[in-house]
Amino acid sequence: YADQQIQDDLVVVGSGCFGLDCVNGESFGYDTLRLKENNLRIRFIDSSGSSSFPTVDWQITANDAVNGGANRFSIDEIDSGSTPFTILAGAPSHSLYVNSSGFVGFGTSAPLVNLHTVSGNTPTLRLEQDGSSGFSRQTWDVSGNEISFFIRDTTNGSALPFRIRAGAPNDSIYIAADGGVGLGTSTPDASLDIEGEGADLLVHDTTNGPQNGYGVQASLEGRGQSVDLLVNDTAGGH
Repeated sequence: YADQQIQDDLVVVGSGCFGLDCVNGESFGYDTLRLKENNLRIRFIDSSGSSSFPTVDWQITANDAVNGGANRFSIDEIDSGSTPFTILAGAPSHSLYVNSSGFVGFGTSAPLVNLHTVSGNTPTLRLEQDGSSGFSRQTWDVSGNEISFFIRDTTNGSALPFRIRAGAPNDSIYIAADGGVGLGTSTPDASLDIEGEGADLLVHDTTNGPQNGYGVQASLEGRGQSVDLLVNDTAGGH
């Protein structure tokens, strides 16, 4: 079959099918443009001749071209051989959704804030340092559910060094602009300010500390208020 060159604009009043498997009498339905064969690609080749103009070529890829490959929709950067964007077949509706305000939803078509994640069980954000830049591998998860909001140290036995129980009152922990920490107050008057009816400070030591037998040292400076200080060594008494 000879190539055809049209030295003018081309206007088609109707639908078009491109590919080895298009047939005479193709039924288009609502399709305006159809690609139909076993390997589907749309490549954008930038032929700019000046070094001051961008020249990177891009490609839209539908499915791998090898046996057992992935069913995917991807955008490939041809010059670097990278694939910065991929959607696998079977991804649920609204896996990624951007509304008219620019809010991004993960798992929702109605994002209410800049980034809105919806899951039926413990929506989670993972921060993974993978070692590719020469630093040690480390993974953190930031999660929340009906019980608590927490940070998980996934690399080190999935420890939970930080948790906030659902229903915790306002200003349970508050850090002021001067670095003062308030427990139960948004206006700490000292480096550590504990406020609340019957407020106290309880210090636990779960091991027998050296020398003093308790292993806990704490001091409080009063401001005319009575503060209880309890030191509890679970291995050796109070």
